[in-house]
Amino acid sequence: QVQLVESGGGLVQAGDSLRLSCAASGRPFSNYAMAWFRQAPGKEREFVARIYWSGGTTSYAASVKGRFTISRDNAKNTVYLQMNSLKPEDTAVYYCALRYYSSSAVDYWGQGTQVTVSS
Repeated sequence: QVQLVESGGGLVQAGDSLRLSCAASGRPFSNYAMAWFRQAPGKEREFVARIYWSGGTTSYAASVKGRFTISRDNAKNTVYLQMNSLKPEDTAVYYCALRYYSSSAVDYWGQGTQVTVSS
């Protein structure tokens, strides 16, 4: 079993920055990717960013590219999401997710952390 614990959410103003963290624990880790998703009220959960643990290849949703940066600390089994130039439309619950390469869908989800951006 894998546990994912997010932290770092909060209330900020438009233009501000926040850094989310997601610490993973449990089973030994290999051959997986970690990602951030978000879900705004009344909307579907959407992909934000992904990083592959080996090699560190990243990908981003078009809506956040150039403003958000996903990174990892292998020694701490932690993934980060640095969010700059935040906009009110970034307001959502942000979820951390882990998917093994052999899986076709997310294997584990975190509990979510709220990010609210005021205008």
